Formats: sequence, structure tokens, C-alpha cells
Amino acid sequence: MRIIAGEWRGRPLVSPEGQGTRPTSDRAREGLFSMLASRLRSFEGLRAADLFAGTGALGLEALSRGARHCTFIDSDREAVATIKRSADSFGARERVDIRSQGVEHAQPPAEPCDLLFLDPPYEKNLTGMALDRLCDPAWVAPGGIISVETNGPLAFPAKFELEAERRFGKAHIHLLRRRA
Repeated sequence: MRIIAGEWRGRPLVSPEGQGTRPTSDRAREGLFSMLASRLRSFEGLRAADLFAGTGALGLEALSRGARHCTFIDSDREAVATIKRSADSFGARERVDIRSQGVEHAQPPAEPCDLLFLDPPYEKNLTGMALDRLCDPAWVAPGGIISVETNGPLAFPAKFELEAERRFGKAHIHLLRRRA
């Protein structure tokens, strides 16, 4: 795995040991960021959050492309340690907030995010809970986009509207926008 574009293009990403983390493939990340770039035009100055962060690849990719800040949340200690190592090696520690906790217990970031990545473990049925949490305006800025990765169809709260949906192998990427 590697950073696809931006300041850290081509830099390798480390995955945590064991089977607890399922990283988003390079192909799916390329497709996702292409979808986002066509809607956002630029990542410059955006605030992002990477929930169920795993390797942190999605949030780090956003930072590489110019996002101002990213909050990373994961309950796996090895995943959190991996994200910290990556942020240190990229010289990005001042642009990140890395939290070792479950999304269900996480407080919103200091400011609402323009872009959120939601990639929960497929088999644990955490997507609905996480989207319900993101209905709180303290999480998502008006017009903010949420990328949700699932292994199939997605039901989502009425506070969001579906912008786009693509399939990359087993991964289904859904872009939701918070209604203003």
C-alpha cells in the first residue's frame, strides 16, 4: 500500500500486524479519491475524519492532497500505533488527532468536518450506529461529504443524500452529502 497522490505520493503505508484490519485497496482508494476530486475540486484546507481508521490510509491520503487536519479514530491499539508511526514519518503530527477508542464513544472533533471516511468492519454491523452518530452537526459541516465503504447496499439517515455509489471488487463506496 502507498499514498497515491499529493505531497507524499508513492510513500509506503504500513499495515498493523494480524487480521484485525482490512485496508481499502489501492484501486478502491484511487476510485474513491477520483470521485471526491470531481465533487470537491480541491482538498486544500479541508477538515477530515477517518473513522474505523485501520491503517489511516484514507485520512493520510486526504492530508497528502492538502487537507488541513484529520481526526483518526480506531479501537485497535496496533492500528492506532501504526497511524502514529505513519504521521510521524510524514511529518504530520501537528495536523492530526489520533484517538484510541470506539466510534460509539468518540466525541466530535473540535470543528465539524468537510470530509469523513467511514470504513467499519463488514461483519460487525457498525455502519448504522456510526451514521446515526454523524447526524450530530458537530461531526459534519453543512454540505460535508461522508464516504462509506460497505460490502453491499447501504441504508442511511434522511439527514444525508446519496451523491454517488461505485463498486470496486467486494468494496461498495457510497458518497453521502449532509443536507444543508
